[in-house]
Amino acid sequence: MRRSRKVKILATLGPASSDKATIRKLFQAGADVFRINMSHTDHPSMEALVGRIREVEEELGRPIGILADLQGPKLRVGKFAEGAVPLQLGQVFTLDDDPAPGDSTRVHLPHPEILASVEAGDRLLIDDGKLQLKAVSSDGKAITCKVVAGNKISDKKGVSLPDTELPVGALTEKDRKDLDAVLAAGVDWVALSFIQRPEDLAEARKVARGRALILSKIEKPQAVARLAEIIELSDALMVARGDLGVEMPLEAVPGIQKQITRAARRAGKPVVVATQMLESMISAPVPTRAEVSDVATAVFEGADAIMLSAESAAGQYPVEAVATMNRIAERIERDPTYAGIINAQRSEPEATGADAISLAAREIAETLKLSAIVTYTASGTTGLRAARERPQVPIVALSPIVATARRLSLLWGTHCVVTPDATDLDDMVDRACRIAFQEGFAKPGDRVIITAGVPLRTPGSTNMLRIAYVGLEGGGNS
Repeated sequence: MRRSRKVKILATLGPASSDKATIRKLFQAGADVFRINMSHTDHPSMEALVGRIREVEEELGRPIGILADLQGPKLRVGKFAEGAVPLQLGQVFTLDDDPAPGDSTRVHLPHPEILASVEAGDRLLIDDGKLQLKAVSSDGKAITCKVVAGNKISDKKGVSLPDTELPVGALTEKDRKDLDAVLAAGVDWVALSFIQRPEDLAEARKVARGRALILSKIEKPQAVARLAEIIELSDALMVARGDLGVEMPLEAVPGIQKQITRAARRAGKPVVVATQMLESMISAPVPTRAEVSDVATAVFEGADAIMLSAESAAGQYPVEAVATMNRIAERIERDPTYAGIINAQRSEPEATGADAISLAAREIAETLKLSAIVTYTASGTTGLRAARERPQVPIVALSPIVATARRLSLLWGTHCVVTPDATDLDDMVDRACRIAFQEGFAKPGDRVIITAGVPLRTPGSTNMLRIAYVGLEGGGNS
């Protein structure tokens, strides 16, 4: 199941793709990691999906990553007596703490934190920005607004606040219950929605205690403004362009995507580009040319993964959508301009021994045209450093810990293999060469470069490089 591309594909599961046969087809078509959206999945359904993914993993013999995406604080208006009401540009409209059904002049806003935080001049975007209000005044119990765009409002529509920082964390009571459930089920990654500040990650990290890695979804202006701090406390990032495009001008989103992708690459943290990448394939068997270019842009930027949402979760062509994304990525990575663009964005290594080893491994592998970089990693840190270099040759990450291999399945260019730890240096070289041969990365007579820590089984001690020849039956000698 060797992939012919380095960028990974993250596919969302849903009504169109929740059975085991479809999950298997999605993986065979190119999906590397599966996303479970907890906004639409209850705990028994989530546990069943995790079980089916693990069954496919066992049958195919390849580690598969699972990402659970928490809903986050969903802010919504209350209900209307008529279900929906028309509004006029320039009219006054009030959001207040009165639970009575709304009308053309007011509606209940069941979020006291918003009533207490919005100030005059702040924007309130309703229904993904279809209705735009501007606050004129607020007294903590009601926000008096002027309608500046849009002409209607209806029951339970979402509220976005691009100008207001709310004094609430990213985890709601539902999220806390969901977090406990997904950790108990053994997911590999947990995505946090609508984070505003680095402190929003603290509670999730405390609860997770290393049982899953934390991915921060960047979808609010407040998070963009504090990106460097959020990256430092995150294990990975997602450019969540859907809500980001609601809360910020649409024309700003492409530049922010590049900013986030490059910042994550500099920090050596995986980054996912998400939302509407092949949106037309929800109902059509082929994407638009613009969507193909959108996917290509993320691949050229060196994103670790590109994501499908409704295309694979609820669309009519889930397997075709994954296969199409796989073909696009493979073709872009063969493009003659690809290597030059990736190399131009490469960051300087940090002044650590492990970073120096990873840099040297890449340069040696590319100079000598070696077949692969084989890295031993228990915690996954060595794999992260190898991927940060974006080498032209494949990275084969060997780990005795299946959880580490599953987590690294999100990582650019990394082919993960679960294998018992080496007993000594000779076994390490032999095992690395044998696996590179068995997995299709090298043939007899080829050379690979091996990175590891000495003494063996010492986490964080990457300090050794070894060039080895692949023998006739896959064994190695250096």
